[in-house]
Amino acid sequence: MALAKFAVMTLTESAAERVREIVDNAEDAVGIRLGIKNGGCAGMSYTVDLAREALPGDERVEGHGATVFVEAKAVLFLLGTELDFERTPLRTGFVFRNPNQVGACGCGESVSLKPAEQVDA
Repeated sequence: MALAKFAVMTLTESAAERVREIVDNAEDAVGIRLGIKNGGCAGMSYTVDLAREALPGDERVEGHGATVFVEAKAVLFLLGTELDFERTPLRTGFVFRNPNQVGACGCGESVSLKPAEQVDA
């Protein structure tokens, strides 16, 4: 029996539209790369960078005509996340709806994440 391939994360149409805009306006871009880094008052923060190629270990996520690469070290922290893009009067940017997020700082720049829990089949 073959194992079903699952997506690490999903993209809303709004997020995919913004990724396509970024790729269309950047020379040689093939998508964006998402990751996490240590830092900030809550312990970690999300990273969003331009991707010019897939790197070894990247998970490739596609949706609504957009491509997102997830860094290998971030996969367990981003499993089940929905990536959205919002424009409000006070903020414009990507929004991570992450079931693995257990806290955030008051300014919203850093988060506290736990690795996704293993589910036995």
